[in-house]
Amino acid sequence: MLVVTVRHGALVGVRLSAEEGGHDSSTDASVEEKGTGPNPIAPEGKELVWGAGSFLVFLVLMRLFLFPRLRRGMDARYSAIRGDLESADAVRDSAKGDVARYELQLAEVRAEAAARLDAARQVLDTERSARIAEANARIAEKRSAADAALQRERDQVRDQVAAAVAQVTQRAAQIAVGKAPDAAVVERAVREVMSR
Repeated sequence: MLVVTVRHGALVGVRLSAEEGGHDSSTDASVEEKGTGPNPIAPEGKELVWGAGSFLVFLVLMRLFLFPRLRRGMDARYSAIRGDLESADAVRDSAKGDVARYELQLAEVRAEAAARLDAARQVLDTERSARIAEANARIAEKRSAADAALQRERDQVRDQVAAAVAQVTQRAAQIAVGKAPDAAVVERAVREVMSR
């Protein structure tokens, strides 16, 4: 039978027992006298030398070859990024300048369009007022001609009415009085009454 002895979490002894219930104290003591063996976690001296040597070689490689390459790559990348940012700033400033020039030109075009529109509006206003004045003059001429024609017609009708009234009055006076009155007196009296 195999008996394993463990104390404080460490292997102390292993023994082979021939009897099932018996205990062999001589084998147990021999294992305990030898003590514990080498520590499996603690490195040996040559392992320390190899580890330190490989670390020093890696340190030299990093310091002399790999880190300068890494540094140059990082510097190149940062300078490329910085250059891209500066070119982007330059393009943005150029775009702002272009926008400002465009807005200035747009303002000039709008001002010129407004000036042309005002000039055209003034020309149209003067032409319209001139045509209105011409139309009013033609209307006034036609009105004065119509008024003159109307006045002539009125005068003719008035003369005809006065002559007819004078004739009727003269005839009525002749019938009433029995004698014919003077035509000039009757005509003057009719005109006075008609003029009132």
